[in-house]
This record gives sequence, C-alpha cells and structure tokens, in this order.
Amino acid sequence: MDGPGTAELIAPEIQRRSETTTSSLPGMEPYGRYLNVVDVEATCWAGKRPPDQVSEIIEIGLTVVDLHERVRVGKHQIIVRPQRSTVSEFCTELTGWTQEQVDIGVTFAEACEQLRTEHYADSRAWASWGDYDRKQFQRQCEATAVRYPFGATHTNAKWQFAMAQGWPKGVGMHRALEVAQLPLEGRHHCGADDAWNIAALVLELAMRGTWTEAG
Repeated sequence: MDGPGTAELIAPEIQRRSETTTSSLPGMEPYGRYLNVVDVEATCWAGKRPPDQVSEIIEIGLTVVDLHERVRVGKHQIIVRPQRSTVSEFCTELTGWTQEQVDIGVTFAEACEQLRTEHYADSRAWASWGDYDRKQFQRQCEATAVRYPFGATHTNAKWQFAMAQGWPKGVGMHRALEVAQLPLEGRHHCGADDAWNIAALVLELAMRGTWTEAG
C-alpha cells in the first residue's frame, strides 16, 4: 500500500486502472525486469517566476512497467507540499492542482524516501519523457539537501522514441501517442496519467524491439 500523502489522494479511476500494486511484487525482483516511469508536475507561472519563489515538485506520477511481460503493473501518485513556492492560477489551470490540495501532501524529503522504500527507486531503472524530471529532482535535492532518490540508470524515453522513428529530435508525449496510434488516457499534465501514458509508449518501443536502457 502507498504511504501517507499517496493512497488517500489517488482518484478512483487511478485505482481502477491499476492491475496490481508495487507491494505485490517480490522483494528480490529479477534485475532489469521492472521499470519505473516517472512524470512530475511542479509549481509554475504564466510569466516570469516571482523573485521570492522557486519551482518545486507538487506531484510525482509513477507507473511500474514489467518489461518481461510487457504490461503496466502499477499506477501511483504522490502529492508533494511545496515549501518555497505557492500554486499559481496558471499552475492550477495547467495541472489541475490547487494550493489547498497540495497543502495536505507530504514533504519533498518524505516523497523521496517513499520512492526509495516503496518503489525501489534507488535500485530500479527509471525513465521519463525528456530530461526535465531528472534535472528537477537533482536541482531540488541539491537545494534542500535531500538525498537523491534514484539510481544511475535513467532513460530519456522521448529521445528513444525519436530514434525509433528516425527523427532528429523528440516530440511531446501527446504527439508521440498520436504517432503510435495510442489513446491519451486521463488528463494531460496530471503526473499520474502522464506516467501511465508514457509507460504505454515505452511498451510500444519494447514490443518493437527498439527500447534500450541508458545509464
């Protein structure tokens, strides 16, 4: 079961779409079988960032992919309470999150610990659409002296998809789903839904034999 700040905040549709949960996976899992697909949403502004605030993660979406069975086996959501910024009106319009909702989330340090203890983040390979998510975690960990939760093996799924298509550069997740003829499930810019959709693209690449993990 997900820890505080997670399970009680997961919408019913997210729980219904979870085929199983990470807690049902074996403690000593086969190396390389499971992949964490991560997507974050952060505080943001329509124009320039206010000088007294910094962009902070407010939601971590995570979908577990079984690369052996080629299925998505768990969908998770961690709501994170920002400590050095507030949710702007623009941010609410983009992500759907309000200040009142994120105020009951966990701290960033607690979220990182949850990633390690409940989702094997420091030992399991992970992927995101582009490098923004990885860099945001790095920046925020350095700024807050919080231990970085992930291991060294990160794959830029956006670039992997572009290479598979023979493109010189990547495209947005929404466009990639259209190209792959896959549906957009849920709400774009909801971290949990975006991670779920990115995982579908990862599986598409895996089934085509063009998915490779990069350190």
